[in-house]
Amino acid sequence: MTNFPLNGNQTMIQAMLDLAKEHGLTLNPESAELNESGMDFLVVFAADAAGTVWVLRKPRRDDVWERAENEHKVLKLVRRHLPIQVPDWRIFTPELIAYPLVEGNPVATVDPAGAGYSWLYEQHSLNNIFFDSLAEALSGLHGVDHKNAAEAGIRIKTPQEARQAFAANIEEIKSEFTIPVKLYERWMRWLSTDSYWPQHSVFNHGDLHPPHILVDETHRVTGFLDWTEAEIGDPGKDFVIYYALFGEEGLLDLLGRYEKAGGKVWPRMHEHIAEQWAAYPAIVAKFALVTGTESNMEMARGMLANWNV
Repeated sequence: MTNFPLNGNQTMIQAMLDLAKEHGLTLNPESAELNESGMDFLVVFAADAAGTVWVLRKPRRDDVWERAENEHKVLKLVRRHLPIQVPDWRIFTPELIAYPLVEGNPVATVDPAGAGYSWLYEQHSLNNIFFDSLAEALSGLHGVDHKNAAEAGIRIKTPQEARQAFAANIEEIKSEFTIPVKLYERWMRWLSTDSYWPQHSVFNHGDLHPPHILVDETHRVTGFLDWTEAEIGDPGKDFVIYYALFGEEGLLDLLGRYEKAGGKVWPRMHEHIAEQWAAYPAIVAKFALVTGTESNMEMARGMLANWNV
């Protein structure tokens, strides 16, 4: 079983196991582990009588359910098109989502001490199998047919609509947060310069960071988790956290592998992704407004105030 951070909140664990049992899924409480690191879901891992480990997800807030409905549609579609595994939701209600644990381990988890990521393998030791299989998985995902996505009810943004969404997000947070002048000016240059922006949209995961990328013992990418933000939209979105972790050189290397695997690139793609990373505090600020929690608001204020331009 994957080793996840354990929390001793037995009351919460039992409540989620009881919910699962109401839906015909009986799990062993002695095997149960609670993971509270996610911002949207409480998660419990527990095994059934046959030894199959299940993931139980309980939404933390009402707004999470709407995005979970989108994720449910996404998973039914992408499962048929990707060279990797995705969750197979067997229980799907506003109170509980449950599915068998996807094979593999997160390539990194969030450090509970707040020190970034705890890597399954040392970041610098990741091999060509990891980078090639990640590029292949992204190329496969980004190549999902838009007509199929539309028929599945997936959100679709044209390139212009995706660009406008970034602008609208910045405009919304501007009224609630103090944005340093240099950072705001950088955002405006990016938004107003056509050459940064793509002329095509792709099916993106939308929240691709290390805890959502599963790998096997050879470093091969075997699955993606947590598809809440998936949509047809900006092609750079799935590379933003990768850029933050591996820098420009690492990004250019991955984009080369991505293009070789069939992914579509444009001349300023790597610069566009770097600018998306510069605008990341705006995404965190928007999330803080959605949740309304003071801890998230404070995190967003700190990120905006201290972001390097």
